[in-house]
Amino acid sequence: MAHNLYSLFRARFPEDRRKRLLTDERGRTLSYGEAEAAVARMMGALRSRGLQPGDRVSVQVEKSPDLLILYLACLAGGFVFHPINTAYQEGELSYLFADAEPALAVIRPELAGPVGASARAAGVPDLLTLGQDGEGTLMQAAAAADPVAEPCPRAPDDLAALLYSSGTTGKPKGAMLTHGNLASNAAALVQAWDFRPSDHLLHALPLFHAHGLFVGVSCTLYSGASMRFLPRFDAATVLRFLPEATVFMGVPTYYTRLLAEPRFGPEACRGVRLFVSGSAPLLPETFHRFREATGHTVLERYGMTETLMNSSNPLQGERVAASVGLPLPGITLRIADAENRPLGEEEIGEIQVRGPNVCRGYWRNAQKTAEAFTADGWFRTGDLGRRDARGYYFIVGRAKDVIISGGLNVYPKEVEECIDALEGVAESAVVGIPDPDFGEAVAAILVRRDGAATDPDEATVIRHVKERLANFKAPKRVRFLRELPRNAMGKVEKAELRRMLAGESR
Repeated sequence: MAHNLYSLFRARFPEDRRKRLLTDERGRTLSYGEAEAAVARMMGALRSRGLQPGDRVSVQVEKSPDLLILYLACLAGGFVFHPINTAYQEGELSYLFADAEPALAVIRPELAGPVGASARAAGVPDLLTLGQDGEGTLMQAAAAADPVAEPCPRAPDDLAALLYSSGTTGKPKGAMLTHGNLASNAAALVQAWDFRPSDHLLHALPLFHAHGLFVGVSCTLYSGASMRFLPRFDAATVLRFLPEATVFMGVPTYYTRLLAEPRFGPEACRGVRLFVSGSAPLLPETFHRFREATGHTVLERYGMTETLMNSSNPLQGERVAASVGLPLPGITLRIADAENRPLGEEEIGEIQVRGPNVCRGYWRNAQKTAEAFTADGWFRTGDLGRRDARGYYFIVGRAKDVIISGGLNVYPKEVEECIDALEGVAESAVVGIPDPDFGEAVAAILVRRDGAATDPDEATVIRHVKERLANFKAPKRVRFLRELPRNAMGKVEKAELRRMLAGESR
C-alpha cells in the first residue's frame, strides 16, 4: 500500500484533471493536471541536484503556487520539507540551517546575498532561489529537468516535514512529522468537517505554518476540492473573494479585522458553509459578535505543531464559545495532574494527547523527546485545560504561564476572560511578574476599545476583577497598549510582555 502522502493525495485528485485546483489573486489558475505535471518536473529537478530520500529542504520564500508545488515535490520525492517563517532574520536562520542540516536551501532572490551567506556559513551545500512570481533559479531548474512521474515509496513513519517551534522559551525544536501523521490528520479533518470536491477554500494563511499547510492544503487535496490562493491576509481582499467560497480558515485576528469592515455581513458570507478558527484562542466576544453580524457560528479547533490537529467543535451540533471542542476521530485526549494521573470533569490539569497525529519527537534531541512523552505514551502538550460533562475541552493557558502568587495558582485565561467582559476593553493578556512579597504578582496588559462609551483605568480594572474573582487573582498592575505583541499566527507573545514589564519601574 502506498504511504507517501503525495500518492494518497494524487489518488484523490479528480478523475478529470482539468478541474481547477487553485486560482490566485490575479485570476491565474492551476488545474490538477497542471499541478501533477509541475510536481513531476520539480521532483526531477530536485533529484538532478543529488537529493536523496530523507534529505531536508529548507525553504524561506513568499507564498505562491510554486511554493505549493515545491512542497508536493518534496513529499513525492521523499525529501523532508522544512518551511521557515518569512519574518525570521539572520541569527534565527543561521540556527535553523545549522540544526536541520539541509541538503538544499530555497530562498527569495532579493535576499540571496545575506541569507545565502548564512546558509553557506552553516554548511548548506546547495542553494536555489524562488520569487513570488516564479522568478529564480528553482523554476529554471524545473523547466530544464526530466519529469519523474512516480513518487518515492515511503513508510508511514518516514519523515515528511520538519517544523520548528517558535522558540519563545528557548532554542526552537524541530518537530518530526511523518507521512503517517499528515495522512491520518488529513483524513480526520476531511471526515470531521465533511470536506467534498465541491468545496472552495479561501486560503489566506501562510504556508510556513501547520494551519495553512497541513489543514488548509491537506483538506483541499485530500477531498479533491479547490482554493482561491491569496498571498497573504488582507481584509478587503478576503471580502472581495468570500462570496465565491464555501470554507474560510483563519486565526482570530482575521475575524476581528473582517468584523471591522463596514461591508462585512450576511451577504458577503452567503455561500460559506464553514468558518474555522485556530492557532490562537478565539475570544468569546469575537465568537458572539461574528454570529450576530453574519448568522454563522465560527468553528474553533485545537492543534499544535507537534500533534497537528487534536480536537474540533462539531460540524453538526453545538459549537461552544471558548471551547476547542471534542477529540477528532482516532485521537484521544486526557487531562492529567503533575504525576500524569488522569483527572475528572472540570479539574484543571495538562492536556495530553495520543494518536496517529503525534510527531515522532524532536529532531536530533533525544532529551526533549523523552521529556515530551509520559511513561505510558501520551504526548505532553504543555497546555492546561479542563473537560466538561459533555466531553468538550477548554484551554486555560500554558503550564509555563501559570502564575503562582503567594503559593496560590492563578490561571491567566480566567482573569483575561473576566477583564475582557469589562466595557471599553477590546482584549487583554495576563502575565506574572516578580514580586518580593508574593513571589509573583498578577499583571494585566489591556487594549482599549476604540469608540467605547467608557475608558477604563487601572483602578476600574482592578475593582472589576475583585468584584468577580478571588482577591489574589486580581491584577496588582495594569498597563495599556495600542495592540498586543503577536507572532505570525496571531498568538500573544507573553514572553515579550514579561520582558517589557520587567524593564519598567513603578
